[in-house]
Amino acid sequence: MADIILHHYPQSPFAEKARLMLGFKALNWHSVMIPPVMPKPDLTALTGGYRRTPVMQIGADIYCDTALMARRLEKAKVTPALFPEGREAVAAELAQFADQVLFQHGVAINFQPKGLAARFAGMPEEVIKGFVADRQKLFTGGTANRLDTTVALSQWPALLSRLETQLQRNGEFLLGDVPSVADFAHYHPLWFVANNQAVSSALDGYQAVGAWMKRIADIGHGVSTKMDPAEAIDIARAASPEALPQSGFASPGGFSSGQTVTVSAVDYGTDPVKGEWLYEDEEEIIIAREDDRAGRVHVHFPRYGFRIEAA
Repeated sequence: MADIILHHYPQSPFAEKARLMLGFKALNWHSVMIPPVMPKPDLTALTGGYRRTPVMQIGADIYCDTALMARRLEKAKVTPALFPEGREAVAAELAQFADQVLFQHGVAINFQPKGLAARFAGMPEEVIKGFVADRQKLFTGGTANRLDTTVALSQWPALLSRLETQLQRNGEFLLGDVPSVADFAHYHPLWFVANNQAVSSALDGYQAVGAWMKRIADIGHGVSTKMDPAEAIDIARAASPEALPQSGFASPGGFSSGQTVTVSAVDYGTDPVKGEWLYEDEEEIIIAREDDRAGRVHVHFPRYGFRIEAA
């Protein structure tokens, strides 16, 4: 397998989830920094327009969304397992809930006025305005709406008290004595809150949650080395995509090899990626695209949360 390259930026909650999963698997990886707002020309040379953070690259294969990254990392190294045997559905569905519901609450708590003021303290006004405008555009055209801060603050105690009770009674992690993808998905929205001193008090009083967060943080990010974005693009151009998996799965949309399609997120960041249909199974969609800089790449998306349509 070619080296793992993660395209990310330090403050991204989902990037923190990916970094911790790499650390959990004890995998070495290359770190490519990307801008937190559009434009992201080096990233879109690889993805074809997908803009959410992070993106994982293995040679000429590009993986979008941490839900799919988790499954690819499971193939790269079976143990320790992100999806524990016999609890695969529970782990995946808990992670899905956290990535959607808990994440939206963490964002709303961060983006209340005092949270924004602390997060952008000392930054030029135009940088702040640019970030806010970018995030407004991110939530345009999809099914997800930004959660009102008042609602998020009202519902937060229910979410945290449930987590507190689970951790008090079930062991060191959500599904027992070993972390799973469910832990990393629940951790990153709370990490986002904890790292903003203006709103971090939202975590006060939840002792089991706090101890669990420390256990997750102690896993670390594994061993990473810095890589320039241009080098990552050159690696994609020089590589050949991995052979497609073998599957008898029939495309629900009736798509066939060579057909031009677009794939886009359903909820937010819905920029479509156009390419040649290659493969679908129960969890994954793969399309091929050609780029002047990156050459021929295979772009991988999770099935759940994404739309595939004829172009």
